Amino acid sequence: MTTAERIAAVGTYSAATDESVHTVGVDPDTGSMRRLDAVAAGPDPTFVTFGPSGEYLYAAVREEEEGAIRSYAIDRDTGELTERDSARSGAAAPCYCSVDETGEFLLVAHYAGGAVSMLPLDPDGGIDSPAEVIEHHGSSVDPERQTAPHPHSITLGPENRFAYVPDLGTDQVHVYAVERDEASLSRVDAVDLAPGSGPRHLSFAPDGERAYLINELDSTVTVLRRESDGTLTEGATVSTLPSEFEGDNKTAEIAVHPSGEFVYGSNRGLDTVVTFAVEGETLERVGQTPTGGEWPRHFAIAPDGERLFAENRHTDDIVAFDIDAETGRLSATDESLSVSEPVCMQWQPNRN
Repeated sequence: MTTAERIAAVGTYSAATDESVHTVGVDPDTGSMRRLDAVAAGPDPTFVTFGPSGEYLYAAVREEEEGAIRSYAIDRDTGELTERDSARSGAAAPCYCSVDETGEFLLVAHYAGGAVSMLPLDPDGGIDSPAEVIEHHGSSVDPERQTAPHPHSITLGPENRFAYVPDLGTDQVHVYAVERDEASLSRVDAVDLAPGSGPRHLSFAPDGERAYLINELDSTVTVLRRESDGTLTEGATVSTLPSEFEGDNKTAEIAVHPSGEFVYGSNRGLDTVVTFAVEGETLERVGQTPTGGEWPRHFAIAPDGERLFAENRHTDDIVAFDIDAETGRLSATDESLSVSEPVCMQWQPNRN
């Protein structure tokens, strides 16, 4: 690995015995990518996340009945992964995990399991059994996707005091206080969204005052204002689709540019990334960019804000795009990497 490269980890849909968690080296000057290492983490390790030190990677694995979290030590020079530990996640079908800023706890959202959990971590990449498992309850209007709760992500807020959980099945975003001394989560609030919207992922602006929520079922983005007590207030909602689009679409990932000036969301079906400019309390559409493949379940913005990498699940590739610093618009590059069913890409943090 060259000194200029940054390391990213990629989660995939895969069989239990296949290589399924990958590390790649990314050239920050060109966006070119190359394989570094891969391990068989188990069935469908569809979401991965690093601890704050960057020394350990955690993968949410969809094993039968109850999911698992696996940790890996990662060599900063080579990207080599070495399994460190494993623990049950607390419920079925973990689909998202995040580590708090202290590196002491890992939080997990379980889509089919209808629950969130909190697992203590030790400084050496070890994972304890869940200290907290909270079941969600309720349903909403969609007869196929909303007959039960489906927590789809769990994101720590800017002050590391609250966790935010969009629940696709109940059309709500739940807010939990993170109680570190007790290793527990306590309910603070639940924001009700439009019936049938299907909240999926959210991303905070750099100043922490606003969050942007992408809704899978009605292909929209909702602006949320974060109050001082951690609660959220619903603001404007905008579509991710052009007015002339008439096909089937499901949104997936959302991310705020490091500058805070732009917000991006992915469309599966239309197979684009939509770019919005932040205009006060609302969003203005800048453009739609085809992702160079099919079914972009996730994308990752480079830490320097110069490129976006779209993970196209159905065409087995990761495709790089340049980001215009002035307009936020995306432009295609010639850089891509073949990976079987990629669905998550995360950057290794720099050394502190």
